[in-house]
Amino acid sequence: MAVCGTGMGSLAGLLKQRGYHVCGSDSNIYPPMSTELGKQGIEIFSPYAALNIKRVNPDLVIVGNAISKTNPEADFLIHSSIPYCSMPEALNHFFLSDKEVIVITGTHGKTTTSALMAHMLCELGLDPSFMVGGVLNNFSSNFKTGTGEYFVIEGDEYDTAFFDKGPKFLHYNPRHVIMTSLEFDHADIYKDLNQITQNFIKLARIIPPQGSLHFCDESSELKKVVKEAATSNIVMYGDDSSEWRVQNYTPLATGSEFDIQVCGRQRAHITSPQTGRYNAHNVAACLSVINTLKLNVALAAASLKTFRGIKRRQEILYQDDQTIIIDDFAHHPTAVDKTITAVKEMFPTHHLVAIFEPRSNTSRRAVFQKEYTASFAKAHEVIMAPVNQPEKVADGRILDVPAMVACLKQQGITAHAVGGTQDIIDVIRAIKKRPRVLLVMSNGGFDGIHQKLIREIKQQ
Repeated sequence: MAVCGTGMGSLAGLLKQRGYHVCGSDSNIYPPMSTELGKQGIEIFSPYAALNIKRVNPDLVIVGNAISKTNPEADFLIHSSIPYCSMPEALNHFFLSDKEVIVITGTHGKTTTSALMAHMLCELGLDPSFMVGGVLNNFSSNFKTGTGEYFVIEGDEYDTAFFDKGPKFLHYNPRHVIMTSLEFDHADIYKDLNQITQNFIKLARIIPPQGSLHFCDESSELKKVVKEAATSNIVMYGDDSSEWRVQNYTPLATGSEFDIQVCGRQRAHITSPQTGRYNAHNVAACLSVINTLKLNVALAAASLKTFRGIKRRQEILYQDDQTIIIDDFAHHPTAVDKTITAVKEMFPTHHLVAIFEPRSNTSRRAVFQKEYTASFAKAHEVIMAPVNQPEKVADGRILDVPAMVACLKQQGITAHAVGGTQDIIDVIRAIKKRPRVLLVMSNGGFDGIHQKLIREIKQQ
């Protein structure tokens, strides 16, 4: 249930590879997950209905955390005798018990860091298993069942299921953990940052003594967490770290290059296809784990040259000499800020148009009204779509898009509050500045705006 979620879709694929008969249901079916599931022959039912379960008569139902207790399938399931469990429980039962698990978590960068970690282990010939919250272009998939001893998994702090309100990552039996960042997020289920921090502390406490914890020095909140870790093998990385430090960062048209120093000594010179200092930090995190595992750091660093990125993370969908269209998953204000900065580094002579859909449970809310305004102020021009499904904001404190646009205009930034995707097309059609980058940011399908923009540019 909720099979088109990134985690649920990945688990469905893993089970299919294991030889199980798998099908699923969802209400929101859109690429890339719907496409990936279709390729694997996994049937999807929509909308949710008790009949979906009745006609399949499954041996086990795996319930995604997008499913509420009042969902018609959940209601039927609760009153039936059919066994059910959460996605993390199923993943642990079927796949993690005999693996050395590497969990990557944090408010930002989980998906990219997980993908980098999986890619490095694959390039080192270790055939890991992985489950990542985005499709890796090297594999055309976001999961893999390998024969090796390692399992790389993106660890989410969001709740597990309607019958288990604890975070997913506590189910994964981690041996090694990367914590990339820690900020307030998921305003629909957490009341403040401290509540999230306490869950990260719980994760740190279940790392075994022989395991390791790797964290970014940019986060003061993570420094509180690591004091509670059960392992003594704690590794810090970042810009100011005395351990794994990023130095001499230089953005390039094709990515970036930088040095990795360990305890003040040069360890590797990196040429990466990714732009953004935060992505350099993600590389440092992965290499610190590679070092802890006593693997070849130099070969792992060299493997970055073959890393082809992840769908919806700075993904260039279209490019000609006048217009570039980029898709990115950014929805938290810090992620928006860093993504805009990275894209400007990559295309410094282009007019950058940031197109944003407030769709996530946090971005719908007014909790980051000021922070979003500051983040978008770094773009040359901003187009704000309406808040997606504002009725889901229970307390009514909905992000005020017109107020944000008005504030940006006061700062001299061209900004637009639009009514829908056709309005976005009309605004883009009127923009005369060239060359330009159209940076689309949403954690959902955004009414197919990406392909609509591509068609419009081709017609022009």
